[in-house]
Amino acid sequence: MAKTPWKTDRWFVSPFNYEPEVTQGFNFPKKIQFHDVTLRDGEQQAGIVFDTDAKLRIAEKLAEAGVDRIEAGMPAVSPQDEKAIKEIVKRKFGPKVFSFSRCVIDDVNRAADCGVDGVVVEIPSSDHLIQKAYQWPLEKAMDLSIKATARAHELGLYTVFFLIDESRANIDWVLDLVTNVAKHGHMDALAIVDTFGGLSPHAVPWLVKKVRSRVKVPLEAHFHDDFGFGGANTIMALASGCEVAHTTVSNLGERAGNAAYEDVAAALLMMYGIETGIKLEKMTDLSRMVLRMAGVGQRPNRGLIGDTVLNLESGIVSGWIRACGDEDMLEYVPYRAEMFGNAPPTCVLGKKSGAESVKLWLAKIGRPATEEQVIEMVPLIKQRSYEKGGLLNEQDFRFIVERVCGRA
Repeated sequence: MAKTPWKTDRWFVSPFNYEPEVTQGFNFPKKIQFHDVTLRDGEQQAGIVFDTDAKLRIAEKLAEAGVDRIEAGMPAVSPQDEKAIKEIVKRKFGPKVFSFSRCVIDDVNRAADCGVDGVVVEIPSSDHLIQKAYQWPLEKAMDLSIKATARAHELGLYTVFFLIDESRANIDWVLDLVTNVAKHGHMDALAIVDTFGGLSPHAVPWLVKKVRSRVKVPLEAHFHDDFGFGGANTIMALASGCEVAHTTVSNLGERAGNAAYEDVAAALLMMYGIETGIKLEKMTDLSRMVLRMAGVGQRPNRGLIGDTVLNLESGIVSGWIRACGDEDMLEYVPYRAEMFGNAPPTCVLGKKSGAESVKLWLAKIGRPATEEQVIEMVPLIKQRSYEKGGLLNEQDFRFIVERVCGRA
């Protein structure tokens, strides 16, 4: 590890992240894998439909970005989904291909028929959901889990046992369930699942420890983002020993979506000093492509990959830009945008701009002005911003410059 992992020529984050008192309890695995669920859980976001061509293009781009596993879909959903999974398997993009399955033997058989490497086998695990939503006795959930996972093992599939609503379940029942499935069924790995996003980051290590006390298989982290903790909870799980992060591109997924692979991979590198193999420079293009295919928008100032995330309007920050320039860019932004394939910082003009902003724009268009003229332009810029209800463009600025300084 570099002497100052918090500050390199590409990023500058808090040195507190690396204090021994902070890191002493970490138990990150030697290798962290990314299991991308965009084509299954991501598509469960209301209104999203990826056809076979879209799924193939996304799978190819995910492979280029360096993900380790692609969860290509659920054959039982539709013939089109089954076809897409088979096509992704056939293309051999590089990552291992997984299917998703209910705890139903026929689902598992169909997954195997698709030629996938592994299957994620789900079962409701909270007693209230089992009894109210499924209207099953608890014993049925146990029996189905054992039979379906055993069948997956018979078919040679890497089997991830997946507990729906685990974070709201009775912990004693959950522990009995995983113990019995490990003993009488099969699991190559167990997913720690927060289906409804209601688990706090501080509770994650406790849950991992509880499950680890009963089963010794590798653990995987699957967290939703209903309270904005999907990425944070995933990192907490990895720091507690989970080996695989289930993520989607840009938080796609049911309701508020899943943990975003962009956030998890970038934070692991810059805040924890962990290289995952994810190609960060692919993030922005991948996100834009997937969201375009999904027909959903991106928050413009979304961290790392947003279109306007490094647009800087404040007059104070503009002063920092003038003083530091490109050489010391990391004094006014936390990372270099090219790391993620995004546009570099830019000073924009609007209501919050000041004299330093004006000086930067004057240099940009090659016009001189006196200090008095610069001061005179500031309220005109603010007024124009109020009139437009947003930022000024170059034409707006040139008009103000000519009004104050005359034509060039």
